[in-house]
Amino acid sequence: MEQRSEEELNRIKKLEGLKGIGINPFPNDFKVKDTTADIINKFGSLTKEELDAKNDAITVAGRIIAIRDFGKASFIHIQDRLGKIQTYIKKDIIGDEAYNLYKHIDIGDIVGISGKVFRTKTNELTIEAKELRLLTKSLRPLPEKWHGLTDVETRYRQRYVDLIVNQEVRDVFLKRVKIIQLIRQFLNKIDFIEVETPMMQSIPGGAAAKPFKTHHNALGMDLYLRIAPELYLKRLVIGGFERVYEINRNFRNEGISTQHNPEFTMLEFYLAHATFEDLMDLTEEMIASVAREICGTLKIEYQGKEIDLTPPWQRISVKDAILKYSSASEDIFNDKNKAIRFAKELNLKMPVPAGFKQGLEGLSHGNIILEIFEHVAEPKFIQPTFVTHYPLDVSPLSRKTEKDPTTVDRFELLVAGREIANAFSELNDPIDQKERFVQQVKEKEAGDEEAHLMDDDFIRALEYGMPPTAGEGIGIDRLVMLLTNSASIRDVILFPQLRERL
Repeated sequence: MEQRSEEELNRIKKLEGLKGIGINPFPNDFKVKDTTADIINKFGSLTKEELDAKNDAITVAGRIIAIRDFGKASFIHIQDRLGKIQTYIKKDIIGDEAYNLYKHIDIGDIVGISGKVFRTKTNELTIEAKELRLLTKSLRPLPEKWHGLTDVETRYRQRYVDLIVNQEVRDVFLKRVKIIQLIRQFLNKIDFIEVETPMMQSIPGGAAAKPFKTHHNALGMDLYLRIAPELYLKRLVIGGFERVYEINRNFRNEGISTQHNPEFTMLEFYLAHATFEDLMDLTEEMIASVAREICGTLKIEYQGKEIDLTPPWQRISVKDAILKYSSASEDIFNDKNKAIRFAKELNLKMPVPAGFKQGLEGLSHGNIILEIFEHVAEPKFIQPTFVTHYPLDVSPLSRKTEKDPTTVDRFELLVAGREIANAFSELNDPIDQKERFVQQVKEKEAGDEEAHLMDDDFIRALEYGMPPTAGEGIGIDRLVMLLTNSASIRDVILFPQLRERL
C-alpha cells in the first residue's frame, strides 16, 4: 500500500479542518464568467491610471501554481486552460473568513476569484480579489522541479501532472489537435467525406502486421482489433463514396520504440479516378499547408536538422535509391541469391518473422530488397522524399507497375529518415487480388505472423467493380512529432502504452 508523504498528510489534515468549519472543499456552484485570456485581452493594453479609473468586475477560476505570502497580504498565480494571471489577496479586502480559508489553501488547489484588475508597482497585470472560493482541494503536491526529473517515464505515466506544470507539453497537444482540425478542413474542402469503419474485425486486413485478438461472447466468435481500415474504406469506394477518409485508431501487436506505439492514429483516404502520382501532389499541398499554419514557415527544425517542406519534394525509386547509396549492382534486383549475398556483405541481420519455418532463405526476394533499402538508403532521406516503386511481394494490395510488373505503383514519404506516409495506386483486379491473398496465406502457413489473411468478402466486393483508385495512409503521430520537434512518439500521445512497473 502506498505510503503518504508528510505533505500529503498535512493536506488531508487541512481538508478535514475545512470540513470542520463547514466549508465544502469540493463545491460546484461557482460560475466562471472570464478566462485569463479574456482578462489579458481586455485590460492588458491599459495603463495603471486607466485601470484605476475602471471598476469592471471579473470572475475567473484556475489552479494555484505559485504563492508568495506576506502575512496579511499574498500574491498567488492561477492557471486556467488559456494562460496564467497574478491575484492579490489582502485580508482587509476579502475579510477575515475568506482570509482564514486562504490559510488552508496550497499550490495545486483550484480556486474561484472575483474582483477587479489593477497594476502592481512592478506594472504586472493583477486581479485584486474581493471574493475567494476553494473549488477543489488538491491532496497531492505538484513537483517542485518537474523539468529536472530524470525518470522520463513518470511524465508519461502521470501525464495529468505533466500537463499541469509543463506549458511546452500542453502546447504540443494543442498543436496536435490543431493539426487534425487542419487536415479535416483541407480534405472536406476538396469534397472528401469522413466516415467510421469497424475497429473490431473478423479478418484483420489492410497491412502486414500482427493483430491483437479478442473474443465476442454474444456472437461466440474471435475478433481482432483493426490493423488498418483500408479494406472497409475500399468497400465504400466500390459503393460510390469516391472521396472518403477516416482519422482512425489502429492497433498492432508489435514492438515499442521511439517511433512505434501499439495503439496509434492514422489518416487514411481514398480518391477514385486517381493514381499514386496524383496523391504525391495532394500530399505535398496538404502537409505544406498544415506546416505553414502550425509552424509559420516551411523551413522547420527537427532534432537539430533543418527540414524544408517547400514543394516540390524529391522523388526516387527504391531501386535507384539502393544503387545511389550502396555498391549494389543491378543483378540483385533480378537474382534473389545475389540479393542475399549482397545483404550478407552488408552484415545485414534481416528480421525473420516470428515462427517463420523456412529461415532467411524462405523470405521473398522483395522482402530482401526492402531490407537492403531500409538499411542503406532510408536513413539518407532527411529532406522530404517520395520513394516509389516498391517490390510487388511486399505490397499485396497495390497495383503492378505497367512497365515493370515486379514492382508496384506505390510510394512512401520519408522525412528525417522515417516513414510519414504510404500510398498506392490500388489493385482493383479481383482475380489478381485473390492470387496475391493466396500467396499471403502460404506465407502465413510458413510461419509469417504478419502475412495477410484471405478475405473472401473483399474479393466479392471487388468483383462488383472498384473504379481506378489511389489510397494513402499518413501517420498522424509521426506528423505531429515532425511539426512539434518531438523526439519520441510518446511525447505526442497523451497516454502511451508502457510496461507495468514492478
